[in-house]
Amino acid sequence: MLLIGLTGSIGMGKSTTAAMFREAGVPVYDADAAVHDLYDEGGAAVGPVGEAFPGVVKDGKVDREALRQRVLGQPEALKRLNAIVHPLVGKDRIGFFDQAKADGADMVVLDIPLLFETGGHLNMDAVVVVTAPPEMQRERVLARPGMTPERLDAILAQQMADAEKRARAHFVVDTSRGLEAARAQVEEIITVMRDPQKRPARDRSPG
Repeated sequence: MLLIGLTGSIGMGKSTTAAMFREAGVPVYDADAAVHDLYDEGGAAVGPVGEAFPGVVKDGKVDREALRQRVLGQPEALKRLNAIVHPLVGKDRIGFFDQAKADGADMVVLDIPLLFETGGHLNMDAVVVVTAPPEMQRERVLARPGMTPERLDAILAQQMADAEKRARAHFVVDTSRGLEAARAQVEEIITVMRDPQKRPARDRSPG
C-alpha cells in the first residue's frame, strides 16, 4: 500500500484537495481531525495536555485557542505538546491503516500540515504539496472568522516556506486555477502513482 503525504501551508487549499482524493476513492487520513478528536471531551490527550499546560482544559476538553496562545512562538512549549500528541496520533493512524488494508486500498493519503517540519515526509512514497500565490493565500486566510494579519504571520513563521515545500515535492497541486484544474492534477497524481514505471523516487529532500 502506497503512502502519499499531502501538505501545504495555511490557506493553500489542502482540505479541498484532500476531498478530491477521497472522491477518487483514495482513503485520506486527516491529522488535524485526529487531533481535534484527541482534544475533545473523552479524548486521550485531554488529561496529559491539561497537566502539561494548566488552565487549557475547559468543560472537559482542550480549549484549542487557549492552548494555541500557550505554544505560539514558544518552541519548547510546542516541543512538549508535540511529545504528547504525536504518539497518540500515531496510534490512531495505525487503526486507519488497518482499515484501509482491510478495504483493499492500494494507496492512502496522509493529510499532515507539518509533514516536512516533523520529518514525516521521509516515510512517504511520494509527497504532494498544495500551493497558491501568496496574495491569494492571504486573502483566503484573512476571510476566516477571527483571523488577523498578525496571527497569520505568526502561523506562517512556524511553517516551512511554500517555495521550499514545492522544491521538495514529488507533485504540486496549484489551486489558484480553479477546482476542475486541481481535480485534474489529483487524478493525474493517482494515475502516475499506480504506474511503477512512472512513479517517482521516494525522497527529494536537499542533501
